[in-house]
Amino acid sequence: MKILEITNVDFSLKHFILPLMRALRAQGHEVVGVCADGDLLHDIRAEGFRVETPALARSFSPRAQLRAFVALIRLIRREKPDLVHAHMPISGILARLAAKLCGVPCIAYTCHGFLFNQPGSLPRRALSLMLEILCGHVTDLYMTVSREEARDARRLHIHPNPIAIGNGRDSAVFHPDPAARQRIRRELGTNAATPVIIAISRLVRHKGYPELLEAMRDVPDAELWIVGERLASDHGTDLGDYLDQGQRHLGDRLKILGYRTDIAALLAAADIFTLPSHFEGLPMSIIEAMLTGLPVVATDIRGPREQVEHARTGLLVPPGTSRPLAAALNALVSDPQKAAAMGAMGREKALAQFEERHIIGRTVQLLAQIAGESP
Repeated sequence: MKILEITNVDFSLKHFILPLMRALRAQGHEVVGVCADGDLLHDIRAEGFRVETPALARSFSPRAQLRAFVALIRLIRREKPDLVHAHMPISGILARLAAKLCGVPCIAYTCHGFLFNQPGSLPRRALSLMLEILCGHVTDLYMTVSREEARDARRLHIHPNPIAIGNGRDSAVFHPDPAARQRIRRELGTNAATPVIIAISRLVRHKGYPELLEAMRDVPDAELWIVGERLASDHGTDLGDYLDQGQRHLGDRLKILGYRTDIAALLAAADIFTLPSHFEGLPMSIIEAMLTGLPVVATDIRGPREQVEHARTGLLVPPGTSRPLAAALNALVSDPQKAAAMGAMGREKALAQFEERHIIGRTVQLLAQIAGESP
């Protein structure tokens, strides 16, 4: 088959979709990546993939989305794919509608989170739900990364048969690594005995960084490593002031590391992972941390609460609050044996439920099956 894998930006294509593209190519399919242009596409093209860059935008501007929709129609008409597999809320809506208008034989979608479950105005959330219902009716294969989203899709009549496919990471890449732990701590000037809390995500408000920085004032015995950057397409409050204020209060206990490609080594060098987000799909970063054997402190929201078993593999706290977050982090910092035990149980769960090759293998199978069933 000729398959178009369509997502929003280069970050998503590289970090979320690329392993699936590799697996589909290994099965003999022609796979074309589609997203907005960006520097990370160099790495994907270096692997021999063709990537097309229509004018997609992470924006609620009607003009920008109309332009993106027209660009997708032109692209799909030119490529004549056998299957369009769309990802992410806005690009997923546009890609599926364009594919339907162009007569693509098979349309698949992986839901990484619903816009109507995110904070926002009632009209925007209502519009999102209506568009999801509309697009669900033209989707042959509807997959979600979390079980709660699959239940939402069925309950709200978005699709009659949503499949919770999950997310996965490669345990050959993410695992405990004493050598990396020693090397990274030496490079960053962190003592071998210092408890390290690590947060890895885009630097946007809804990832909970203001609460985390506030909480760290009450976790005096640990360092916080923040890994990630703000994408050019990200919206909302800039975190510069929060990070500057955090640096003033925490001093050397805060290390802002920016975008890194050695995530596996950084995780191996840390002791506790945290992701105090306000909303998520099924975070890859939590899976990476669990595979590395780290206990996870996350918010009790869709996605993370499917991954983290409270008081067994980590701790869940309410979103948008700093005091419970500080208490949870202190509980693990002050009891390294408990933290290590939670991390070990988390790794066992991740190996059983979130191994990349199993998730991707099932996705490839479903895509082939639904394409075979389509007229």
